[in-house]
Amino acid sequence: MSLLDLGARALLDRLASTDPTPGGGSAAAWAGATGAALVAMVGGMDKTRTGDADERKRLDQARARAETAGAALRSLVDEDAHAYDAVMAAYRLPKGTDDEKAARKAAIQAALERATEVPLRTAEGCLAVLEAAVQAAADGNPNALSDALTGGALAWAGLKGALANVRINTKEEHPARGRARQLESAAADALARLGVD
Repeated sequence: MSLLDLGARALLDRLASTDPTPGGGSAAAWAGATGAALVAMVGGMDKTRTGDADERKRLDQARARAETAGAALRSLVDEDAHAYDAVMAAYRLPKGTDDEKAARKAAIQAALERATEVPLRTAEGCLAVLEAAVQAAADGNPNALSDALTGGALAWAGLKGALANVRINTKEEHPARGRARQLESAAADALARLGVD
């Protein structure tokens, strides 16, 4: 069963439990998916800021981008939990012999690579939502501005949480660190355009 099939209350209870999963990575993806839903709602409203046809076109694009990113982020809620479960399983492998130690080390490394790749994808999805929120805020129904801003803020929170997971699972020289810095910089630019402080 998917974590999202639990319902909001049960998922919050699972996050609050002392179990290692779901944890921050799943919460980051959920935040991004929630932000995407809000941005899609604003993008789908009939009314645009001024009624201009170009605004409608840009809002349709923002909605499509939010929906695509939101679908990916929904699946990443579970993927992140599975990735961290694999890390935990690798650390529990036997290490009594040299062969077991080598196998365990390789399994840990592979699991950590996956546990880095998944939150990177979460951060990328959150950046797409944040950029769609900028467009929705600029061209959308003024009465829904707070919804677009909230969607963008949730995407920012999801991105920051996802990148924290990337950093904790990598050493300073890991290539994912460079990608994380690029995503964070692009998100900061988008956040400035959104006007959320």
